[in-house]
This record gives sequence, C-alpha cells and structure tokens, in this order.
Amino acid sequence: MNNSTPATANGNDNRKCKGDRSPCSPSRVLHLRKIPSDVTEAEVISLGLPFGKVTNLLMLKGKSQAFLEMASEEAAVNMVNYYTPVTPHLRSQPVYIQYSNHRELKTDNLPNQARTQAALQAVNAMQSGSLAITGAFATEVGFLPGQGSVLRIIVENLFYPVTLEVLYQIFSKFGTVLKIITFTKNNQFQVLLQYADPMNAHYAKMALDGQNVYNACCTLRIDFSKLTSLNVKYNNDKSRDFTRLDLPSGDGQPSLDPTMAAAFGTPGIISSPYSGPAGFAPAIGFPQAANLSVPAVPGALGPLGMPTSAVSGRMTIPGVTGVPGNSVLLVSNLNSEVITPHGLFILFGVYGDVHRVKIMFNKKENALVQMADATQAQLAMSHLNGQRLYGKILRATLSKYQTVQLPREGQEDQGLTKDYSNSPLHRFKKPGSKNFQNIFPPSATLHLSNIPPSVTVDDLKNLFAGTGSTVKAFKFFQKDRKMALIQLGSVEEAVHALIELHNHDLGEKHHLRVSFSKSAI
Repeated sequence: MNNSTPATANGNDNRKCKGDRSPCSPSRVLHLRKIPSDVTEAEVISLGLPFGKVTNLLMLKGKSQAFLEMASEEAAVNMVNYYTPVTPHLRSQPVYIQYSNHRELKTDNLPNQARTQAALQAVNAMQSGSLAITGAFATEVGFLPGQGSVLRIIVENLFYPVTLEVLYQIFSKFGTVLKIITFTKNNQFQVLLQYADPMNAHYAKMALDGQNVYNACCTLRIDFSKLTSLNVKYNNDKSRDFTRLDLPSGDGQPSLDPTMAAAFGTPGIISSPYSGPAGFAPAIGFPQAANLSVPAVPGALGPLGMPTSAVSGRMTIPGVTGVPGNSVLLVSNLNSEVITPHGLFILFGVYGDVHRVKIMFNKKENALVQMADATQAQLAMSHLNGQRLYGKILRATLSKYQTVQLPREGQEDQGLTKDYSNSPLHRFKKPGSKNFQNIFPPSATLHLSNIPPSVTVDDLKNLFAGTGSTVKAFKFFQKDRKMALIQLGSVEEAVHALIELHNHDLGEKHHLRVSFSKSAI
C-alpha cells in the first residue's frame, strides 16, 4: 500500500480495531474518533502533549476523526493506557482513542496542512521554551485575544481536599507556575493560578478542563481570569508566590519550612511526595513527557499505570468504607474556658462521624478528635482548620496517635474524654446517606430541618438570638416548611449556634437539625 496518503483518510482503521478482538498492536500513530467539528488543531494536539512530542496530525473533520502521530511508540502507549480508564473530553464531548494500523503519517502532499504544521511548530516551540507568540502565530494556533496567563479554576464535587501542593504538581506539567491563590467563594472552592506564559495557561486549560483530580470527584472547571497578574501577600497553605520565598505566612499560619521552600524554588519538584489519599486513585497523573521542560515530580499523582482500583473505575465513597490512614485529629488553640467534648463532637460531626473526643487534662487548649475514618478526618481538617471558635483561631492537623484511649478505671479525667461511637447523632451512619452530598464549609447561613408545624419564625429567631447571635434574615422553604435558612451576623456566630442548637428539642418529638448552608438568603 502506498503510504504517501494515508488509507486512514477513509476511516478504515475503525473497522479493523473494533469488536472484542485484542486491540491493534501498538503504534506511534493514534486514531481518534468522535471529535467535535469545531475543535482546533491545538486542542487535539493538547491531548498528546503531556505524554511526549507530537510530530504530526491529520484532521478528518467530515468524519469527526483525527490521526495523531507521537514521536515514539512509548509515548503513544502511555497515552492510550492513560486515556483508557479516563476518557478524554474536547469541548465537553468524550473522544475515543485507539492505535492506528499506520506506523507513520505522511501528509506532505495533502491540502490544508499549513495550519496543522503551524500548530505543531507552536507546540514544539512552547515545549522547548523558546516561543514568543506573534499575533499571526497565535491566530494560527487558535489562540484567542485577551487570554492571559492567569486561570480561574473551580473544583466541583470536593469530596476530598485538593491542596495547594497538589494543584502545583498538576499544573506544573504545562509550564512554570508563578503564583497560586485558593479561596472559597459562593461555597465553591476556587483557585487563581498564574503561569509565566499565556501559552502555558492555554494548554493547561485545554488539557485539564473537565478532568477529575481523583477518581470520580474533584472535577476541575477552568476559565481564563480577567486578572492579568496576581498579588500574593502571604506564603501559606492558602496562597503562594513561588518567585518570592521571603513572604510572611500571615494569620499565624505555619510558614513554609526551609526544605519545602528550597524544593519550591525548583519548579515542578516537591519535597513531600504526595501519592493521593488512600482509596482514591489519582486520576490526573501524567507520565513525564520526554521533553517537557518541567522536571518530574517525585511521587506526584502517580504515572498511569494507575492502581487497579482506578482502571476498573471503582471509587471509595468517603465514609462508606473505612479508608486506611490516620483518623485522629489534633485540635489546638482552643478556648479552654468554653470548649467541651460535646461541642467538639457536634462541630466535627458536621464533616464525619466522631467516635471519641479527648480534651488534654494538662493542656486544655488541645484536644484529640477521632473520626470514623481517614477521609472524614481530612474533610473535617480542611473545613475547620483556621476557623474562629470562641474568639480563637482553631488549628486542626493529623495526630501522631492512631486512636484515642479511654481513661482507665478510677483514673482522674474530669469528664474530658468521651466515647461517642454509639451516639444516635451521627450524620453519616447510613451508607450513601444524602448528608454526604450536603457537606459545606462553615458559613453565616445555617440550614435548619425537622421543624414541627407549630414552631413559628419568631420562635426560631428568639431561639438563635438566645445563643448571642444576631439574626440577619430567616426564610422557610416554600415547598417544605420543615426546613428553613437562617442568616446570622458572622460565620463564628453560626458555628457557635450550630454547636449549641443542633439536636435542640423543639417539642412534639422533633429535634432540630442544623448544618451549614451552601446558599445565602
């Protein structure tokens, strides 16, 4: 067969590889199906980018197909292995990838290849870090005017905390990350991330938008920010400027320790290997591209070869099955005058089932809180660390202890250690409980439920005012008067009110249920 114009142009690869027979033997040419008609060359190239150099491309727009040639067979194998369990998306449409029967693409004599070659040149120039994007070039690659180097990222389905380090590892694959700021807005975890170059931002957005950080959760939604540059004041676990390791940590945050700081000075290398939470197979784990300028991250979100749980697509639902790892939290900087084991049980119980609480006998501003499993401990830690409680900033970290010991018979304890493992107040006992979907960060607006018909707006307002709260707004749910939202003067007031009034007896055998709301009134 004459290979100068690929027989692939009639899409016959499709028939040869389909069916239950073993897939075609590996080739550095990949056949892509179901490609949206409005996709640019650059977007198709971006699928191969993390795995190695893309050496050629043939788009068959009429057939919604494309052929992508990688520099090596190894890169193509990595790419197919990666995208088999995690279907890639272009313009929100799933795209299917398999090996082609062709060993190389010969496209020299084909029409309309100029644009493709320009896109390939641009990508390869970017990978070798030598690109100053000229206007014409940018247009050729499908680059939009006004796209800067700052991305705005929203993480949906946040079943598991996504730390600044994890974000840095993922996004460093596409170029030098200069600054990251994380924050919660409208009850969504959001990130602003600035690259050294707009081209890096462009490729990161194309490759990562819609991808999950962990299997079946923590989905990235990525847009360009209107900001042209970020101003980072503090280097801590919420924000970081990698060009200024001298910044203070602010707000009593632990500063970056020197080994971390030294590691962060080298883009892409992180001293503490992060293998992802137990039971969650990392879903984004690019095999290091041979000529991406970023050094490989030791122990990053592991190259795919993924753990078997990921390949089969199974996911550990937080709290439904025990996750190995530490489930005991050390909670410090508490107000020892006011705090009680019950208060910690109710507050931490918003994020998981609390089994035991121990306030330290000799140092009452410290406590140990044992959750049902490690995922719940992580969830509670990520939502409550840094929160104000009784006038002090609460700190929560994983404890070195694996369990909380109950006091021995006759041991002096002053009632500071409590076992709640059989408490009727656990919110997450039932597997698949709806409560799993209603876990939100502390907010000034509380969601109330289980309200009996006889209780009025004023009854509830007075009840909350009695805890020292200022009631700003109140509204019953139109469809279901058993539920309501109440907005208090501050997040701290809401935290105190939740501790005091969750399970409050409203009469008629109704105990009030209180949780943080995702929406304001």
